[in-house]
Amino acid sequence: MKPKKIAEGVQWMGAVDWDRRLFDALIPLPDGTSYNSYLVQGSEKTALIDTVDPDKSDVLLNQLEGVGEIDFIVSQHSEQDHSGSIPLLLEKHDQAVVICSSKAEDLLVNHLSIPAERIKIVEDGEELSLGDKTLRFLYTPWVHWPETMVTFLPEDRVLFTCDFFGSHIAMTDLYAGEDAYVMEAAKRYYAEIMMPFRKIIQKNLKKLDGLEFDFIAPSHGPVYDHPENILSAYEDWASDQVSNLVVIPYISMHGSTGNMVDYLVTELVDRGITVQKFELTTTDIGKLAMALVDAATIVIGTPAFLVGAHPHVISAAALVNALRPKLKYAAIIGSYGWGNRAVDQISDLMSNLRVEMLAAELFKGLPDEETYAALDGLVESIEGKHAAI
Repeated sequence: MKPKKIAEGVQWMGAVDWDRRLFDALIPLPDGTSYNSYLVQGSEKTALIDTVDPDKSDVLLNQLEGVGEIDFIVSQHSEQDHSGSIPLLLEKHDQAVVICSSKAEDLLVNHLSIPAERIKIVEDGEELSLGDKTLRFLYTPWVHWPETMVTFLPEDRVLFTCDFFGSHIAMTDLYAGEDAYVMEAAKRYYAEIMMPFRKIIQKNLKKLDGLEFDFIAPSHGPVYDHPENILSAYEDWASDQVSNLVVIPYISMHGSTGNMVDYLVTELVDRGITVQKFELTTTDIGKLAMALVDAATIVIGTPAFLVGAHPHVISAAALVNALRPKLKYAAIIGSYGWGNRAVDQISDLMSNLRVEMLAAELFKGLPDEETYAALDGLVESIEGKHAAI
């Protein structure tokens, strides 16, 4: 794709990756992604904000043909999908200086072999003049590495945010507009990447107060020309408020756990509680992560596999623990045949969650009256807790 104009002297550059389907060897990309780079040309100096994944470096280099000398390359985040093409650009622009935060220098040197003498550290709040345009750098740690920062261009009212407010989505439009499809992708992105840093995100959102901008330009996904939409969404997602939602990830090897889950769903829905269930052999883990953004309660269902939890359940529990959603309540249910250490195993795997455990029990064999009575008790507990939400 060709460069696209955002403002006079400000252009989107980068690559749309329609075919990529996995990120970090873990995160599903059902809609592809993009790697956004932004060229800012002042009256005296030129800066490139972020680059692209090395697999797409030829696209960026072609877009930069005829631009002339680049004076500064701003690395807002050291990860390869944003800074991976910096070494190639430094070869072509031998006077260019890499701009980064204090914690980024070591990462750029060690991960990308960028010479330290080509790097200039900027402090939180420091400004860089390009002549008639100014770049102001604001540290935003842990969105989602410790060295991340955003860049504000006050003259054109553009905030460049790298992974902050990003979305993994391939599309030809420059702007997000009011597209619900983009907001869904942004929520998936938040759930998979940003949610573990929810409390820090609350602080970083406050750092943006007082800045006047018309555009938020992330380094994945389209530019937000209605920035209030994504800001409001992040305020909600990162808040402590949960919704009347129960999420049930589960496995059922021979039907017993599945019957228990179906019974639980029916009874919860009958009491006005929204439920989303995820059968873990077929689930898109991104969808599970999205559901966890708002959920008040998680109920994990597992059969005993040998004497422990099913491996897919172990994986899901570890993922939930890593994502650290704002859940308030949890339960573990399921069935076993001849041995049962699954409850202790899953509980240990979710040690990061600050939840009240409402039930944690596996039942032997097929569900019977005792099983369903216990499930009724769990339903009543969830109903009571959710009444206060």
